[in-house]
Amino acid sequence: MTYRFSRETLRTVRQVPLFAGLSEETLGLLARGAHERCCARGTRLFAEGEPADRFYVVLDGWVKLFRDSPDGSECLVGLFTRGESFAEAAMFDRQGFPVNASVAEEARLMIFPAEPFLDTLFEHRDLTLNLLANLTGMLRSLVLQIDQLTNQSTHQRLAAFLLSLCPDDAVRATVCLPCDKMLIAGRLGMKPESFSRALARLRSFGVRCERNCVHLEDLPALRLLVRGGESRPLPACPGLNGTRVSHFLSSPPMT
Repeated sequence: MTYRFSRETLRTVRQVPLFAGLSEETLGLLARGAHERCCARGTRLFAEGEPADRFYVVLDGWVKLFRDSPDGSECLVGLFTRGESFAEAAMFDRQGFPVNASVAEEARLMIFPAEPFLDTLFEHRDLTLNLLANLTGMLRSLVLQIDQLTNQSTHQRLAAFLLSLCPDDAVRATVCLPCDKMLIAGRLGMKPESFSRALARLRSFGVRCERNCVHLEDLPALRLLVRGGESRPLPACPGLNGTRVSHFLSSPPMT
């Protein structure tokens, strides 16, 4: 089979839970009609109520889903980065996009039009069962997120989020976050000041911030923390007195 996408792109798409376990050939079938698009920060991808005739995979960058509040502010619904998909559920129920979507940080996306994707599923019924199983896994992941929001401390939630951006077997890593860190706070159900304190508490677990990059120097310790154990004493929360933390949160809001 001749692929229209690079091997690297297909590897990233195969990280998406929706496509977990699919062969490269099978993924090639499902990607018929799909195309890549590079989008600048602030690009509107779709608006609430528009026909849900496509879904997206993030190859690089960040995308936010939100609803407009009566007072004109944005209510964050979801935040997605490399190796994650969004809007597939809306495509299946055909009731239109329930939220708005825009690019939070310059992004490269793979866009799957609904019609050829669903036609492929109809032609290859075995793929439907595979995707249903994968959607079930995605639902379990959402349940885990709800559990984290209700049962974990703020610094545990932040640690779990940072770990989700790292390879499972890594010992240390560096991850890049959106310039508007309030998006991360909203995604984790925190107020800005709680996010700052949580970030400060993670310093003793090898977490260092440099602009929009976070250096994670002891991933095993973070994993232990998320599981409910703390392998080292936590410092008293210093509020906003950390220079790097304050700088990390000082980016202007997205327009």
